[in-house]
Amino acid sequence: MQPLNVVLATSDSKAAAGLAATLNRVSRSVAVARSAEEVRSAIPKHRANLAVVDLETVDLIEVRKLCHEFDHTKVVCFHRLADEEMWAQALGAGAIDCFQSADVDGIIQAVDRNFHITRSAA
Repeated sequence: MQPLNVVLATSDSKAAAGLAATLNRVSRSVAVARSAEEVRSAIPKHRANLAVVDLETVDLIEVRKLCHEFDHTKVVCFHRLADEEMWAQALGAGAIDCFQSADVDGIIQAVDRNFHITRSAA
């Protein structure tokens, strides 16, 4: 398994701290971006394999652009009010999954499914 580099996009500093701490358990590095522009520059800078994106910070139009521009980087979305419709829209934009903000376990499981994280690393 290659090392996993993550860009976490959220403007909520409390959510960023908690999710970054969890993602650090399954990745080599986690860079926090606070806007779509920061995500766009952080992905190549950190050679990110994964972007975990708050849809309140980066909208679905931008998610589509990120997925197209950085096709080597998988995108997982989250939103405090995520539902089935938002999930379908996120997948339609190119994301691999979409979760409610509080579903940290779901986010980690999506990472595990797509990057085959070993249980000892997780």
